Amino acid sequence: MITAALLGNPNTGKTTLFNALTGLNQYVGNWAGVTIEKKEGYMGKGIRIVDLPGIYALDTYSNEEKVSKQFLTDGNADVIINIVDASNLERNLYLTLQLKEFNIPIILVLNMMDVVKSRGINIDCEALSKSLGVTAIPISASKRIGIDKVKELISEGAFFKTSSENGFHLSGEKEAYAFIDEVLKKCVKSSGKKQISMTDKIDKIVLNKYLAYPIFFLILFIIFGFTFSWVGQPLSDYLDSFVQDGIVPWVSMLMSNSKPWFKSLIVDGVINGVGSVIVFFPVIITLFLGISFLEDCGYMARAAFIMDRIMRKMGLSGKAFIPLVVGFGCSVPGIMSTRTLESEKDRKLAALLVPLMSCNARLPVYALFISVFFPKNQTLVLFSLYILGIITAFIVGIIFDKALFVNKEEPLIIELPEYKLPEFKDLMLHTWKKGESFLKKMGTVIFSASVIIWFLSSFNLSGLTDINTSFLSIIGRFISPVFKPLGFSSWQASVALLTGFAAKEVVVGTLGVLYGGNLKNVLPSYFTPASAYSFLVFVLLYVPCIATVATIKKEYGKKMMAISITYQVVLAWVMSFLFYHIGSFISGLV
Repeated sequence: MITAALLGNPNTGKTTLFNALTGLNQYVGNWAGVTIEKKEGYMGKGIRIVDLPGIYALDTYSNEEKVSKQFLTDGNADVIINIVDASNLERNLYLTLQLKEFNIPIILVLNMMDVVKSRGINIDCEALSKSLGVTAIPISASKRIGIDKVKELISEGAFFKTSSENGFHLSGEKEAYAFIDEVLKKCVKSSGKKQISMTDKIDKIVLNKYLAYPIFFLILFIIFGFTFSWVGQPLSDYLDSFVQDGIVPWVSMLMSNSKPWFKSLIVDGVINGVGSVIVFFPVIITLFLGISFLEDCGYMARAAFIMDRIMRKMGLSGKAFIPLVVGFGCSVPGIMSTRTLESEKDRKLAALLVPLMSCNARLPVYALFISVFFPKNQTLVLFSLYILGIITAFIVGIIFDKALFVNKEEPLIIELPEYKLPEFKDLMLHTWKKGESFLKKMGTVIFSASVIIWFLSSFNLSGLTDINTSFLSIIGRFISPVFKPLGFSSWQASVALLTGFAAKEVVVGTLGVLYGGNLKNVLPSYFTPASAYSFLVFVLLYVPCIATVATIKKEYGKKMMAISITYQVVLAWVMSFLFYHIGSFISGLV
């Protein structure tokens, strides 16, 4: 087995090259002991490609650099594939010089050669190879130019067998850059014609101090419109109709002669439970498509740069805005996307804040209560809930930054890549990889939770029973006093919040089963407008679904999971209490 370590600065096309070399034959996990994503793939038989984290150097102490350095130090790599931005060699080659010190053969992949040529620059790859003692190959990863040559080199071993006979070392950054300068003088020639690139022209508009934020929010509006109105939600509605009007009646008919408890398990437990998550997959995948497009075209780095000043107020860098945006679709991929943040502090703080973003699963709860209690102000009430989540996250971020992460702020270091139109194949691959991971995690967790909820609502110590005497009823009556100060003390509402721990959309289904009849007619008997809004605030802020909790535990450990659960339950109770009593006071005055 030949192992090739893929290394390079962020935004040099490393992911595109990795996908081109390995295709769908990839495996994703975490490096032992850290929350840095570990990606491996295979290029034919006997060749393993390990995609190491994107880094700028090996002389600092971030988790990414520790992982990469340890991997190379342990002798795990037979060859290093060092991908660089050919239009910015001076900065990229600093890492190359550090990699030479490991005395491992290096294939120097000069990416974005199309950009280099458009700028009137000529790179003598043969001279560069001799000067650095590496095998330099020009490519354009996004256009699949030169990829076959890289594959051929790896397969045949047609590269310099050693980086240097006697080792290679340059003491200090100053000496390294002096060496790079000498190399570039010999190997890089310019036509002398300075041209304003298309990227520079676009950035004059996109990063303009007056236009940057309007354009940014317009792009977000388009992404959310694409996800929730134009494509994702309509597809989700069709899938929901197919499940409820097609699959459920069909399965019920097939199981007409089965035992009642087994039929209930399959239909009410498994199909309705798992189906409630599957129907939202089109929404998630379209959101991922939009996010992947922004990443691949080069805009997402600009978004992080634009939002950096605002995010700094809450102790985060601009890059942390990306997981928060993803959290509006679903907290699970939002938590998972915190892996892309360089700072461990940013990763942990963002993971604690992502669940406060109003995920799509809460929409059915909002829609039900708003239509019943606030029919004349539906848009305003819905907007207020989203804004409340954002403002709360901002305040909580400031508090946590001061209390948990004192003096740990790190600067934002971000590369603004060239704009390009994403390749369709790469875009679909990136989108599917995100969606596939989400679907696997949600499916297994929701399946288990659905069976548990069904059991608790169908049995007591005597066996199969009515729901009003079930375990769930007993639990609901026990915890309902906790919610009495919030305006909703019925055991059914308490149980709905409890089952919402499995998935927030389950709250509506639980209320429908427990209250019975038409909810729009029944709910006013148990809620007032003030207590209804209080209930929505609690749904917005309380402990995220079990899939999110499991993801936090997997990514950051039990302690972070416990902190997330505890602070969100307390926060939700306090905020709901305030909104209920303030709302009741205002209603009394009116």
